[in-house]
Amino acid sequence: MLKKSIMFAAAALVLTACGGNTDKTEQKASKPESRETSGTASEKDAAKSATATFINADGKEIGTAKLTEADNGVRVKVEASQLPPGNHGFHFHEKGSCTAPNFESAGGHFNPEQAEHGIENPKGPHAGDLPNIEVGESGAVKFEALAQLVTLKKGQPNSLLREGGTALVIHADPDDYKSQPAGNSGKRIACGEIKE
Repeated sequence: MLKKSIMFAAAALVLTACGGNTDKTEQKASKPESRETSGTASEKDAAKSATATFINADGKEIGTAKLTEADNGVRVKVEASQLPPGNHGFHFHEKGSCTAPNFESAGGHFNPEQAEHGIENPKGPHAGDLPNIEVGESGAVKFEALAQLVTLKKGQPNSLLREGGTALVIHADPDDYKSQPAGNSGKRIACGEIKE
């Protein structure tokens, strides 16, 4: 397998009960050197943006994500509330289905290249691996990340807008960025189907 190399930049702004604290983090990830998006899909085939509405285990809406096609990936902006404080695993999943309470309907991580899980794993990461989100004491979070292994261009193997759809999932525990198959990130506590 080819040695994997890419930078995976993420900036997170965490809301606390007072709303005044911020925490910025930067994450590194790796990917196959051959992982260039081919030019077979024209710009007209690229959605400019997509959205996801998160629901919790009770089926209640708790936040949104906006996804925007960028030159080098997909920018993901999340605003959510009513989450447990702390760090939580955050991933793209392979099916556009969010059936509460456990969200198993979303399937596994989005992984068109059949890589191993983890941005710290030399045999990874999954295309769906994202940095942990950090939720403040208020249970609210604003988070932004650039996902460089996916696209909104339809017809591409790494497109989030594929037949059957994809989803964003927030887990109960932090992702350790290396353990299989999901970084020991625990149960799924929120899910949002990605839609144009």
